[in-house]
Amino acid sequence: MIYTDTRDKSVKTDFKNAVMNGMNEATGGLYLPVAFPALPPEFINKTPEPNFRDIAFAMAKPYVADEIPDADLAAIIQDAYPFAAKVLPIDPTAYVLELFHGPTCAFKDFGARFMARVMSYFNRTEDTRLHILVATSGDTGSAVGSAFHHVPGLDVTILYPDGKISPLQEKQLSTFDDNVRALKVDGTFDDCQKLVKTAFTDAQLRGKLRLSSANSINIARLLPQSFYYMYAALAVRNQSWRVNKIENPAIIAVVPSGNFGNLTSGLIAREMGAPIAGFVAATNTNRTVPDWIATGTYAPRPSVTTYANAMDVGAPSNYERIAALYDIETVRGLFASYWLDNDGIISAIKDCFTRTGYTIDPHGAVAWKAWDDIRNGALQSLKDGKKGDFTKPGLTPNLPAWADSVLDKQAVGIILETAHPAKFGATVTQAIGREPAIPDRLEKVMHLQDRAIPMKNDYPQFKDWLLATL
Repeated sequence: MIYTDTRDKSVKTDFKNAVMNGMNEATGGLYLPVAFPALPPEFINKTPEPNFRDIAFAMAKPYVADEIPDADLAAIIQDAYPFAAKVLPIDPTAYVLELFHGPTCAFKDFGARFMARVMSYFNRTEDTRLHILVATSGDTGSAVGSAFHHVPGLDVTILYPDGKISPLQEKQLSTFDDNVRALKVDGTFDDCQKLVKTAFTDAQLRGKLRLSSANSINIARLLPQSFYYMYAALAVRNQSWRVNKIENPAIIAVVPSGNFGNLTSGLIAREMGAPIAGFVAATNTNRTVPDWIATGTYAPRPSVTTYANAMDVGAPSNYERIAALYDIETVRGLFASYWLDNDGIISAIKDCFTRTGYTIDPHGAVAWKAWDDIRNGALQSLKDGKKGDFTKPGLTPNLPAWADSVLDKQAVGIILETAHPAKFGATVTQAIGREPAIPDRLEKVMHLQDRAIPMKNDYPQFKDWLLATL
């Protein structure tokens, strides 16, 4: 497979270079494959649907062809995924895709563990260490730290905004040792991300250190997240008649979105044949992408702090990939977009619990509320010409191509539950009046020593630290 650059389509490179460099240092652009090969119909239409690891192998294979032999790829997938996603209906037309069954209880485990093993595979013949820089608004850092911890030949530096993530998330980030280090930055996630991006385009720094990324900037984080979209869509299609008597439903993936890597992974799955009719980009007050879809103008802005902190991103990196793949009218046909403020997030957690008995985290709650509004009048109002005010919480005023399938009661929603609710215990307790049960693997983290290093939002200081430490 050939990979190109979102900013320069003349760029041609291979999977190894795209993964090990993270982004194109010459242009600052992000790597994308030049094609998204569809899986064979006999595979997609298999009954029962293939298991998660078989789907992962079939989807990964065309992107690593001629670079990772089949036997090695199968071993990477087997080692990366001792767990799988789980799909469950919580009412007749709403399914939850639970993505928190990995070691750090967040969806980032799916991408980070695959990426760590691929990087280790490619780095085995190198004489120098590869240094991974990652900015996180919450769960990315802990998933990357866990995936890379003690991996030979690789170092990881995690940057996170001090005081702007949940206490449990910070514990997961700040307690690593050995080859994984955490920097708590006096700033926002966007500041952390800017420090990382500046380092990648610093020719002097890259002349001294081999650098790569582990955010959804890196194609090896993005591609494996497409696996669970295919898995969930096939499972829901096959279950639908039994659950709701809808045959061949229009499947809408409702995606809590911050840096928009997760949603971009869903687009990849759809391009490869996943039976997904469309998407809902669901976010918080950091509504840069909903505003873009509403107005046609992309206007990044400083991020603001919310209860759904993993979505506190004002300048989402993967906007660049979405815009490279589709023009704005195609995006409007594929996407509905929706946002909630903090009061709406609390209300949505409570509403989901009261009506379904399901305890959902703040990010999944935005997706739950988006789907519930869409199927209960919000989309009909748009169809009737009542567009509302896109600067207020709710559905933004574009009518996606799949709207009629929802209005005709022929659609189901897959709500991505991206993290375990215990990671946001205080917010969930505020909403439903009880603490969510905490998994043992999270409970153990709370007793570990904090090791995070304070860092100003200052690139020269960050650069000096990298050169002195690494």
